[in-house]
Amino acid sequence: MFAVGRAGRFDDVLAGRLCPQVGRGVLDTEPARHDEQQRDSEDASGLFHGCRTFVFPQQTKSPPVSGAAAKRWRFADPPPSPGVIGIVVSRADMASTHIGEQLRAVGKWTVHEDPDRADADGGGTYYRREGFELREFETIHIELGDPSTAFSDPDDIECLVFVSRHAGDTGRLLTAHVTGNFGPAEYGGAAGSFARAAPGAHKTVIDALDEHAPNNYEVGIECTHHGPSECPTPSLFVELGSDEAAWEDPDGARAVADAVLDLRGVAADYCPTAAGHPRHVVGFGGGHYTPRCHRIVTETDWAVGHIGSDWQLDAMGDPAENRAVIDAAFAASNAELAVVDGDKPELEGVIADLGYRVVSETWLRTVGERPLGVVEAAEATLSTVDAGLRFGEVAAAGDTAGDTDAAAASDDADTASDDDPAAVWTVVELPDSLIAAANGVDADATVAAVAETTVAYETTEGATLPAGRALVVDAGDFARLIDRLAELLSQAYESVERTADAVVCRETGFDPSKAATLGVPEGPKFGRLASGETVVVNGREISPAAVESERVERFSVAWPDDSYHSAATPETASDGRLTNGER
Repeated sequence: MFAVGRAGRFDDVLAGRLCPQVGRGVLDTEPARHDEQQRDSEDASGLFHGCRTFVFPQQTKSPPVSGAAAKRWRFADPPPSPGVIGIVVSRADMASTHIGEQLRAVGKWTVHEDPDRADADGGGTYYRREGFELREFETIHIELGDPSTAFSDPDDIECLVFVSRHAGDTGRLLTAHVTGNFGPAEYGGAAGSFARAAPGAHKTVIDALDEHAPNNYEVGIECTHHGPSECPTPSLFVELGSDEAAWEDPDGARAVADAVLDLRGVAADYCPTAAGHPRHVVGFGGGHYTPRCHRIVTETDWAVGHIGSDWQLDAMGDPAENRAVIDAAFAASNAELAVVDGDKPELEGVIADLGYRVVSETWLRTVGERPLGVVEAAEATLSTVDAGLRFGEVAAAGDTAGDTDAAAASDDADTASDDDPAAVWTVVELPDSLIAAANGVDADATVAAVAETTVAYETTEGATLPAGRALVVDAGDFARLIDRLAELLSQAYESVERTADAVVCRETGFDPSKAATLGVPEGPKFGRLASGETVVVNGREISPAAVESERVERFSVAWPDDSYHSAATPETASDGRLTNGER
């Protein structure tokens, strides 16, 4: 709910505590504590739409671990059905109370009384509807600590949503983020401590804000930058900003309310497969509103947990001296991967030393929902995604590695499986010259032919041209690849024949050397002959057939073994086309 100025510092607005955001699920640098948070940020030039976040299953709500130990959180069973969304309204926040009113105006809420808790602490009158419970507090959000205990059944709370105001010089803005502090706790929570992030719910609510936002509002994601950091329940802030006029705007408040209600049935963690490991990353670097994290959240099959923007990392200090803080950010995000914006070798070194991996935005886009066990095995067998590895559409027998129930129960869910992907595929040499020739005929169809017959393949020319090696599951797939490439070349040659070890292409066309031998001068008559016209030279007619020759091009194919070769039946394709030497 706070904004960061262009210089990367908090604005001094409303006594410095204008729009606090509370996170659920806490993890800090002390072994007994545990929190995660998620956040997206934007660069100094503009706002970007935020990430969606998902609520974590109840069984992983507050494990008694932190840091590296938390990396091993896994689902022994498929994630349970999402529980109730707990909505936190602060009477100390004008926008929060306005959003609360808009929430209660939508649908049928039932009114209840809690005589065992003070009205100021979430007791007294509260409201319920299917999938939601709304409680009101006198205290500003960032000072609430862990409000989950105020709800009827804390164990049934899937995610806490703090509806809040956002303050800053951003214009009208709807935003969402998770909470905690990479550095000192200037605005609630504890230093070096993080609330449990809800990357799945965050990812969803950002999409919902974008859908419901009035025309004069932007949608953005903020970095992790304030408390609370004590809540063990996954949580996030959803905010209305960025000035008093916006806080009182019924259209803006209704948009936030509608987005929050769209969280019904959404889980805290983002698991795009039915029984998979959460697809979360931690973000490092960039401004308060980071466009890279925004793109990851809105354009990929991944969600973002905590985000340490550049100003937060500066507040944290030397990465080597704050290993526990960095480790806690991963644990609180339930993530093992990081995306780092900018040149930060010391930070990347600490991340690697802690056992996590730094990946690129390209890696996330390329991997998508693919089983991480298959990705890891493919990168180990061939090359890395960043070096040009791309994935095809053929599933390996190990394509459930890391995403099955059995794998989820293991110590390393995304790499363990009874089926080793590398044991069921074969490494083949792609026919590079054949692919290059087919690419000259139809580039899109060439890539499609490779993708539809392989598990993964290497590339060149900026990952636009398949080349090098590939992984195939059976002989038939490789034979079909060769057939499809040969079929493409039949559009450019008179005949295309697949032999035992090659694809042989033939065409008849104009032969300049024959024309020269017959005395045809270079120039227009060369062109007329090449176009199929008869010309006269020194009173003698010379027909195109007199200066034609057959050209043969042979594209070698390296069959892995006889079983692959036997899957291919030599045949000839011809469309009767004369290309006159041009392909």
